[in-house]
Amino acid sequence: MRAQNSATTPMTIAVGTTAGSAPARAEAPGAQGALLALLGVVSFSLTFPSTVWGLESFGPWSLVAVRSTLAALIAGAFLLGGRAAPPERRHRAGLAVVAGGVVVGFPLLTTLALQTSTTSHAAVVVGLLPLTTAAFAAVRTGRRPSRTFWLAAVAGAAVVIAFTVQQSGGTLSTGDLYLFGALLVCAAGYTEGGRLAREMPGWQVIGWALVFCLPLMVPAAAVALALEPVRLTAHGVVGLVWVAAGSTFFGLYVWYRGMAAIGIPRASQLQLAQPLLTLFWSVFLLGESLPPAAPVAAVGVLVCIAVTQRAKG
Repeated sequence: MRAQNSATTPMTIAVGTTAGSAPARAEAPGAQGALLALLGVVSFSLTFPSTVWGLESFGPWSLVAVRSTLAALIAGAFLLGGRAAPPERRHRAGLAVVAGGVVVGFPLLTTLALQTSTTSHAAVVVGLLPLTTAAFAAVRTGRRPSRTFWLAAVAGAAVVIAFTVQQSGGTLSTGDLYLFGALLVCAAGYTEGGRLAREMPGWQVIGWALVFCLPLMVPAAAVALALEPVRLTAHGVVGLVWVAAGSTFFGLYVWYRGMAAIGIPRASQLQLAQPLLTLFWSVFLLGESLPPAAPVAAVGVLVCIAVTQRAKG
């Protein structure tokens, strides 16, 4: 990139790298890329519990609109501080997909789902996201991971599906439909974001996607706050702050950098651990009961992750 990559930002300093003329992929090679992607997964694993906390204070539409507005303001501050040049015209369509998928679509659909679904149930349904992302990436980028990779990915998805069916008693709800829709839009956003992060710094990918949504989210937040009741609590405020700053900005920043370094298919398989991390947080933070099948699912998922990381992608 040109002027976009020339400035060192507070965020890149925090991760121990600087933005230069080299491609974003070179900023976090190998193990460092996997670590960045894993940090993103840990951040995302806190999203559902934080959303449940946020719903204590805000309605679903208010929470999503305010969340996106705050995240966009944070992103805008970093873009200004880093003197980032506006994205090139050829990148704008991809940024629109990122914005529609991970800034608006996924948060809205999962927040609506969490009104009727438990955090643990939503977590295991969204566990299908790695396979969905890998499929989108194969179509979008033209890359074809090895047969071993796909077998391990499908096996991991099968573990997640079996866990979901066992926990839900074999029935699907309206919340599940929201969650399946969230899978599709989020996979599209992850794939485009991972592709763009090979050409521009990951923090700018999510930064510009968030800023592009700001003209829509500000009036949406004003309308939603006027129509939905607000009952501020400590949990509600903490939940809002985390989903805005932690999940939406920081999590996506490190996630896109990690995907740029190790590839979209392999990075997506690290998310197989996300449902199990979310189950832990749901017990630790929300007091939900840990499903007895969780340890078995954890072992199966971790085995699949190990295989996909070794398989040629």
